[in-house]
Amino acid sequence: MIKAKKSLGQNFLIDKNIIEKIINNVKIKDKTILEVGPGTGNLTSCILQQKPKKVIVVEKDNNLAVHLKNIFNNQITIINEDILKINENLLSPEKLTVFGNLPYNISTEILSKWIINLKDDFWFESLVLMFQKEVADRIIAEFNTSKYGRLSIICNWKLNIKKICDIKPLAFSPRPKVDSSLLFFYPKKNFIKINN
Repeated sequence: MIKAKKSLGQNFLIDKNIIEKIINNVKIKDKTILEVGPGTGNLTSCILQQKPKKVIVVEKDNNLAVHLKNIFNNQITIINEDILKINENLLSPEKLTVFGNLPYNISTEILSKWIINLKDDFWFESLVLMFQKEVADRIIAEFNTSKYGRLSIICNWKLNIKKICDIKPLAFSPRPKVDSSLLFFYPKKNFIKINN
């Protein structure tokens, strides 16, 4: 029996309708996929059904990494490591389509790191990421509104962002105490180049 670890901010996505919404946003067939925090593999299973070229998952929890290995065997590449310690530019020679039910306690840190580390050539085609709703609201906030700030500026600097939907706590096990939001990010063709 796999138990969620509070210390790792784990809330496993169990709602099939939400999983469908997540995978219907991007083309998966023949693409190289990165899934961050696959947990018990509910989303991973659905991704595999879409016939991707390759699936890489990054799972920090040792027990979950073993669990995923037992379920999926050689269908996926498992990296049992902290996503913050990984150089995303070295994960694949091809551009990745990224899915992530990110641990809420480090979600902004992950996203900020990815954006700040971006070279002119993006390492991903698109990101489909889940955040605490309050954080998502800050990411997509418009200029001159109360939620607009550092996070809004960093995220909108190099990326186009679209909100897919809000998600109630019922969609997860264990249930988080807050609502969540699913966001879709894809690279901007033109953005201001800043050296530092």
